[in-house]
Amino acid sequence: MPETVPGSDSMLPEPTASLTALGESLTLPPKVARNGCPRDPCSDTDSGAAMRDLMAVTKALADENRVRMLLALRHQELCVCQIVALMRLATSTVSKHMSILKQARLVDSRKEGRWMYYRLAGSEESRIVRQAVQWLFHSLANDPQVLRDQERLRGILKLDPHELCEAQRRAEAGCECPPGIGGARRGQRARGPK
Repeated sequence: MPETVPGSDSMLPEPTASLTALGESLTLPPKVARNGCPRDPCSDTDSGAAMRDLMAVTKALADENRVRMLLALRHQELCVCQIVALMRLATSTVSKHMSILKQARLVDSRKEGRWMYYRLAGSEESRIVRQAVQWLFHSLANDPQVLRDQERLRGILKLDPHELCEAQRRAEAGCECPPGIGGARRGQRARGPK
């Protein structure tokens, strides 16, 4: 039967542990969550989930390329090929960066045939993710690199994404394609107009 705490009308769960110190016995109740249910310290429902979200977001935002990719998704969904053209990085490098952003729940993805598309994560994501994205957009709205990326992205969006992807495949295979459109070979930046 639960015990009543003196001076209180609340009920506490049965004591579960007992310690003996200096000859006196001390009985400890189990850890109890605010809702009155026993709490498992290893549970994902504890406050540790917020810390894990924060650590994943800070890791994802610790790289300038990932921040630029995230900012490029501000107004629209982009194909990996479009991100490759914007960043002038190899497809595999962009895919790795996007994977880290996805693990941090900053972006969502969908596959359509051979093409992978990315967009900003929806509003159902954690408060930490939403606040980080808002802070990022506000803090870097007038950054010179971000403004150059926006201008370059406007030109990329005028190109047919399927043709862009094919040009990048040819470029990564060592074939020629128009400057500034193709991707790069593994570990190299694509060359093209700046």
